[in-house]
Amino acid sequence: MIIIPAIDLRDGRCVRLERGDYSKETIYDQDPVAVARRWVEKGAKRLHLVDLDGAKAGTPVQKDLVIRIARSVPVPVEVGGGIRTEETIRYYLENGVKWVILGSAAVKNRELLFRAAQEYPGRVILGLDARDGKVAVEGWLETTSTDPLTLVETAASWGVHEVIYTDINRDGTLKGPNLEALAEIAGKSSIPVIASGGISSLGDLLEVKKLAPLGISGAIVGKALYSGAIDLEQAIACVETQAVE
Repeated sequence: MIIIPAIDLRDGRCVRLERGDYSKETIYDQDPVAVARRWVEKGAKRLHLVDLDGAKAGTPVQKDLVIRIARSVPVPVEVGGGIRTEETIRYYLENGVKWVILGSAAVKNRELLFRAAQEYPGRVILGLDARDGKVAVEGWLETTSTDPLTLVETAASWGVHEVIYTDINRDGTLKGPNLEALAEIAGKSSIPVIASGGISSLGDLLEVKKLAPLGISGAIVGKALYSGAIDLEQAIACVETQAVE
């Protein structure tokens, strides 16, 4: 299981929100490119980028910054936020981004998800953001009636590469991941699942790793890295090398 640092972009800066609430923002750095390089220097093998402005606007806002980050580091990056068209998907994948994450589009435009997975095999990720058992879209501002498990099954059958499962009620809170929901999603998913939301300590990461046999392949960590609650080098040394008991 790998650890994937999150870099959330808003107004050109590296920030974190609490439970996706745009009014609860903490600014961590004015230079996201430097942040990306720092995480790679500390051992990150992959980076998770989110265009928060794009997620809210429904179209990419920070795409130039995303590309600068992707081209400035020697590890693959994934990006989500405001990706709603084939043109955007093509732009990112042809300019240095390894994977695109479709969240709102996966719910509201299933045809786009299907076409993207077919055209770019191995490079499309389903962003499954859930609140109280239902999928949320539009920068988490809208909760739908879509069942997460049904969406995962559909995406997997279409050839989507992975699923990033985020429990919105845990995201940015440092209250620990929703292990029960992760186990349920991973246990019923035929494609790898990446855990996201609430991871606050090395202990949390080790608890998530216990779910690796179910198909959890990675964990995205955000606020805990920026606050110093988790030391990335220490976590990688422990989590990525330690066998599951």
